[in-house]
Order: sequence, then C-alpha cells, then structure tokens
Amino acid sequence: METTTLASPRVDIGFVQTVRKIVLLVAIAIALALCLFTASRWPRTIHETIEWSGLALIFICICGRTWCSLYIGGRKNSEVVALGPYSVSRNPLYVFSIIGAAGAGAQLGAISTAIICGTLTWLVFWLVVLQEERYLLAEHGESYRAYLARVPRFLPRLSQWRNVEVLEVRSSALATTFLDACFFIAAAPVSEIVEYLQRAGLIHVFFRIP
Repeated sequence: METTTLASPRVDIGFVQTVRKIVLLVAIAIALALCLFTASRWPRTIHETIEWSGLALIFICICGRTWCSLYIGGRKNSEVVALGPYSVSRNPLYVFSIIGAAGAGAQLGAISTAIICGTLTWLVFWLVVLQEERYLLAEHGESYRAYLARVPRFLPRLSQWRNVEVLEVRSSALATTFLDACFFIAAAPVSEIVEYLQRAGLIHVFFRIP
C-alpha cells in the first residue's frame, strides 16, 4: 500500500522544477527588498570577516555544484546516479546550493541573514525533493527504493562513498550548472551597493541585525 501511494499519481517533474525556480526567485526578491532597510550591527572588522566567510561558502558552492554535475549532468531523471557525491547524499547539488545561499546572506555582514537565507533555501529544496522522490520512485521502482534506503536525503554519509575511474561528462550540462552557481556571486556587489547607498543616506536603515 505504501509503495502505491508514493509512486502515484505521476508527478510532472518539469512543473516541479519550474515552481522551484519561481519560488526561489520570489524569495530572493523579498530578501533583497528587506535587506534594503537593514544593516549589520557588527563592528567593521567582524562585518568584513562575515562577508569574506560568505564568499568562501559561495566558492565552495560553485566548486561543489560543478563537481556534482560531472556525475549527474543530463542524467538526473533518466537513471539512478549513485556514484561520487551521489553515493553519500541523494541531493548534493541542493546541499551546495544551500551553502551558497548562506554565503549570499552573509554578504550583508550579518550571521542572522546567512542562517535565514540558508534555512529558507533548504525549506524550498526539501519541498521540491519530496516531489522528485515520488517521480523517481515511479520511474525507477525498486532500484530507486534501494537507493532511498541506503543514502540520506541531504547530510552526507561518508561511509557509503563509491566512485569509478572514468566518467562520461556532458559538457553542456556542466557549463549550465557552473554558470547557475555563479549567480550567487552577484550577492557581493549588490550588498556593497546597498551598503554604499545606506552610508550616503539615500536609503534609511530601520533595523540593525546581528
């Protein structure tokens, strides 16, 4: 009974991915609007340390997502990929995106915005993953069910690591994933522009956050 419930009705995975992108864009727009009127309460040295730490997280995100794409680029819905990062986590692309979102939030020089951005991104991906799992169960049946039982959804289980000597890499998917990940870098100049406008008195700061 549980198997039937999980595998049906069929999930339109294209629609799910479209909704995911729209929700993330709306969340980003709301976050930017709120950030216009908030500023970090930390002294300049700590403020900049948080920003640089955020840039490090964004760098990890870009490298991590590109690495994951070596394994799954163009294969996500057509086969069960269970090698490399996908042998220790079912959704490593999303894990690295959450790290990138936290890094983007840190560009405001506040720990709280890093936590909020990372948490909201995790929530969006968690909802999407539930639908993706239904779709993949319907497509791949027992092979995907065994994968579900063996590999955790997000947090990696390093003891499960498996790899191969040679990979077939799809360059177009790799390039797309890399460019998508680079989007997180935009948080740095945007936050600097906002801070400049706030210091110039062109934008009023209503709240100072830790």
